[in-house]
Amino acid sequence: MCMTAAMPIITDTNSLAEFCEQLAKSAYVTVDTEFIREKTYWPQLCLVQLADDDKAMAVDAEADGIDLSPLFELMANKNVLKVFHAARQDLEIFYKLAGALPTPLFDTQVAAMVCGFGESVGYETLVNKLVGEQVDKSSRFTDWSHRPLTDKQVSYALADVTHLRPIYEKLEAKLISSGRHEWLDEELGKLTDENIYKFPPREAWRRVKARNPKPRFLAVLREVTAWREIEAQTRDLPRNRVLRDEALVEIAHHTPKNVKELARTRGLGQRLAEGSAGEKLLQAVEAGLNLPEADCPSVPRRPNLPRGIGPVTDLLKVLLKMKCEQQEVAQKLIASGDDIEKIAAYGEKAEVPALTGWRRQLFGEDALNLRDGKIALVINGQTLELVEIEDD
Repeated sequence: MCMTAAMPIITDTNSLAEFCEQLAKSAYVTVDTEFIREKTYWPQLCLVQLADDDKAMAVDAEADGIDLSPLFELMANKNVLKVFHAARQDLEIFYKLAGALPTPLFDTQVAAMVCGFGESVGYETLVNKLVGEQVDKSSRFTDWSHRPLTDKQVSYALADVTHLRPIYEKLEAKLISSGRHEWLDEELGKLTDENIYKFPPREAWRRVKARNPKPRFLAVLREVTAWREIEAQTRDLPRNRVLRDEALVEIAHHTPKNVKELARTRGLGQRLAEGSAGEKLLQAVEAGLNLPEADCPSVPRRPNLPRGIGPVTDLLKVLLKMKCEQQEVAQKLIASGDDIEKIAAYGEKAEVPALTGWRRQLFGEDALNLRDGKIALVINGQTLELVEIEDD
């Protein structure tokens, strides 16, 4: 391996290919990345950490001349399970660079939720609870793009994949013993949907917080936000470095027709308004204003729930908490607050995941029975219990 003295770090393509060939013989490898994106639209990959049961290595993604193709081939190898923790941002990086997501995949954060460790459980918590170790936090906010890396930085980075191995093995054993692998697979299916790693400019408006639900306003907002998204992607700048959300909302509200009106937008300025960016923004505004009414976007309106539904909703939330504590599963995986409201309001007609599959078995069926007065929650000592209500 090509590495600096005492540092397990790969800096050339041949060494990377050799290590990936070794990893390809393993049943699973643990993976993590270090990246920065404070000044860019796309995450800048700096380091990739990989480990099997024999060795852990860091790959310097910014080393001169290194080709990451062997790494991408390993990520696509269907015979090797790739184990991440909180994989969403890591997957975004691989999708951008390789055009495909690592497969097959295991996410220990998702598995931990299925196994009752709470919602969005942190890596440090799992290391402490499952490995009995403490994570060194000293390099958490390091600049991973700065070279050379220190021994301490590399050791910190490699700890993320060495501890991940016993975490994975213990979670996997718990999933098998509890028969919950199907639950995990369903959640991982959402995580590996490639659509969530695509950023079509004309869908970017949905991430902008705006209270005006009028279709014409949304049409203009969609056009100006699409312009910003294209600019940010092309120039590789954070969205707000191109133009802040507040300015986009103001432009969509006031619909400026000329440079003078556009320049009045707070945070935009005369210089931008008079340049090519200002010209394109005015064109975007015009496109939104000229869009046929039938083609204007809309946001789904929150349904008007029946009056007095609040206490029923609260009671169902208590049931959800009770069930999740009994079954040791995170509430987030079963039902959201909106889902609970829909069950309270519409019963069996509510179109929510909690009324299908394993979620219905764990919670949904009892939720419907509680709502319909067929069962009741009672306090028995310091615990809650469900009792059937006898018909008169």
